[in-house]
Amino acid sequence: MSSSRWLAPLAASAVLLLTTCTRPADPNTVVVLIESSPANLDPRIGTDAQSERLHKLLYDALLTRDENFQLHPGLAERWEVPDPLTYIFHLRGGVFFHDSRPLTSADVRYTLESLAFGRVRSARASTYKLIASVETPEPLTVIIHLREPNSSLLWNLSDGALGVVPAGSGDELAQHPIGSGPFRFVSAVQDREVVLERNDRYWGRKPELQRVRFMVVPDATTRALELRKGSADVAINAFPADTVLALERDPNLVVEHSPGTIYAYLAMNLRDTILRDVRVRQALAYAIDRTPIIEYLWRGMARPASSILPQQHWAYNPSAATYSHDPVRARQLLDEAGYGPGPDGVRFHLAMKTSTDESTRLLAAVLQQQLREVGIALDIRSYEFATFYADITHGAFQLYSLRWIGGNEDPDMFEGAFDSASAPPKRFNRGYYSNAEVDRLIADARSTVDQPRRKADYDRIQEILNQDLPYIHLWYLDNVLVHSRRLTNVKASSSGNYDFLKTAELGR
Repeated sequence: MSSSRWLAPLAASAVLLLTTCTRPADPNTVVVLIESSPANLDPRIGTDAQSERLHKLLYDALLTRDENFQLHPGLAERWEVPDPLTYIFHLRGGVFFHDSRPLTSADVRYTLESLAFGRVRSARASTYKLIASVETPEPLTVIIHLREPNSSLLWNLSDGALGVVPAGSGDELAQHPIGSGPFRFVSAVQDREVVLERNDRYWGRKPELQRVRFMVVPDATTRALELRKGSADVAINAFPADTVLALERDPNLVVEHSPGTIYAYLAMNLRDTILRDVRVRQALAYAIDRTPIIEYLWRGMARPASSILPQQHWAYNPSAATYSHDPVRARQLLDEAGYGPGPDGVRFHLAMKTSTDESTRLLAAVLQQQLREVGIALDIRSYEFATFYADITHGAFQLYSLRWIGGNEDPDMFEGAFDSASAPPKRFNRGYYSNAEVDRLIADARSTVDQPRRKADYDRIQEILNQDLPYIHLWYLDNVLVHSRRLTNVKASSSGNYDFLKTAELGR
C-alpha cells in the first residue's frame, strides 16, 4: 500500500462550503481569532502561547530580535560587555508605561530581581539564576553582574523572553497588565476576548491600528466560518491544511505563507538496547521518506528540516549531514548492526508512543509502513496527551515525535536538549544522549559573547548531532496567516507571533 493512501487528506468540512452572510465590520477594530484565553498577562509568569504573544504587544524588552534572530536595540539604545560577568545597558529616555509613569533603570532592576531572586513564582526564574546582582547607578543605566559566564543572557533579555514591568508590580498584572509596548490593555473576559488599543505615547513606531480584539474561538471550523462571514479579520497558524486550502478559494480572504520555526522531530531513547547503536538510528533516518508526508499530510505547508535551528537562524549550519530516502542503505546498516531479517522479514520491533492527536497518529501510521519496508515492525501506542507527555518527560519510551515551538530560536537550547547533565528530571535530554565533545562545545559557546566563536561551536555541534542522531529531523512547519482583504500591510514573522499587528493597516 502506498504512503499516499495512508495520507489521503480528509475532505474539507462541508460547512466551509456553505454560503455565509457577511456581518458589517467595525471600521476601527481588527478582530484576531485565537484558540484560547491567555493564562497570565504578567510577562514574568505567563508561558502559554497566547500569553507570550500578547506580552510582545504590551511590554518592551531591553533588546529586540530580527528575522535571523540577531539582536538589536530595544529599551536599551546600546550595551557593553566589558567582561564575561558584566553587562551594561544604556536605556533610551522618554519611555512611559501605559499609566504615564516614566520607565527607568529601577523598573528593569525590579523586573530582573523578581525573577532571579524568586520574588515571583515563575517557570522563567531558572533562566535568570546566574544573575548575582543588578546595579542602577543612574536612571537610564543598568549594570548586571553574573555569577558565571552565560552568553545566552542577551537573548533572554530580548522580546519574547522578557517584558519590563513597573517597579512594585504584583499579582494585579496577571489580569490588568501595564507595560510600555505599542498596545495597551483595555479589557478581558475569560474564554471570550481580550481587547487592546494603540498606545499613542509609544516611543517607537506607533501602530496604524486603533484597536484589536482577540476573540477566543476554540474550534477550527468555527474560526474558518468567522473569517468567511467577515466577523473576524485574521488568524495565524489556526487551521488544518485542508481548511487552509478551502479558505484560499474564498475571494474575500488572503492566505499568506512564510517560512516558520516550528520544528518537528522523531526522538529516540539511546538507553534502549536496539537504539543505542548509531547504525540503527541512521538506518531509521534513511528509511523515512518525508516528501510524501509533507505533500499529503501537510499539503506542502512545511519544509524538510536538517537541524533543530531554523534555516534563517544566524547559527544554522547548512553543511551538516542530511539523510535522503535510501531504503537500500538502511537495510545495509541494519545488516551491519547484526539485525538480519527473520522468516517473516522482520528484523526487530520498536514501539512509538503518540498522543491521541489525529495528525500525530497519522504520522505514526505512515512511519509504520515506511519502516516495514526495511524490516522494522513499528508498534503504535497512543495515549491521552497528559499520560503521553508524562512518559516522555520521564524517558519512558523507545520513539516519540513532538515539536519545538519557540524554544529552538536560542542556540543555547542545545544545552537543555543534548548536554549529558541535562537528562530527566533535570532538563529535557529525554533520550539520554551523551557525547563529551558536544558537552565541551556547549560549555565553550556559553562562556563567550564572541559570536563568530559561538557560531563555530554551534556548527560543530550540529555536525555531530546529525551524525549521532539523537533526533531525526522531520520538517519546519510554515506560518499560515489568513486575513480579510480590508487588512493590509500584513507580514507574518518567522516566529508566528502577533508582530504583524504592529505594521498592519485597516481599510474601510
